[in-house]
Amino acid sequence: MDLHEISLQLQAGKAKIVKTLVQQAIDEGIPAQRILDEGLLDGMNVIGEKFKNNEVFVPEVLVAARAMNMGAALLKPLLAQEGAKNTGKVCIGTVKGDLHDIGKNLVRMMMEGKGLEVIDLGTDVSPETFVKTAVEQNCQVICCSALLTTTMGVMEEVVKAAEAAGIRDKVKIMVGGAPVTDTFCQQIGADAYTADATSAAEKAVEFCA
Repeated sequence: MDLHEISLQLQAGKAKIVKTLVQQAIDEGIPAQRILDEGLLDGMNVIGEKFKNNEVFVPEVLVAARAMNMGAALLKPLLAQEGAKNTGKVCIGTVKGDLHDIGKNLVRMMMEGKGLEVIDLGTDVSPETFVKTAVEQNCQVICCSALLTTTMGVMEEVVKAAEAAGIRDKVKIMVGGAPVTDTFCQQIGADAYTADATSAAEKAVEFCA
């Protein structure tokens, strides 16, 4: 079976077809890791690049991600048996006082699309929660999102909380959102600012390597 077909159907957002094709590939005895890499992740990477270049928009990303999740659900138990390694572990959330989550959700999907394990803390997340999760779940990266200029400052508190907890050398802190800039990222001592969801996912993979 041609795994590229899974990638193409995923890009088109055809969740049911993706699910059927993934099952077919499993039945043919193709290793789950290969189906994931050459089918689902390949398709999500294409969508990610197109999103970055404004060739597709949020709705297309959402339907592609849904198709990916449906295919991935079939592969999960098999990947566990094959002993597949996640490329890394990330916790993500919108900072305290901020309830915007579309950007955060896109970043999460792109990260999952790169094979990262993502713990989504939701919105209005306190610095303590970010740090506690990173410690307990052994995350390599903390991702903070903010859409309001008034909540951006909380990102600095996250950096300070990580320092206070003694994990600053173990965990990379990534920041993003409309008002956030690279200059701001450097000012607060975070590790990376990315302008879009695809770049964020690429950067996280780099940090986890």
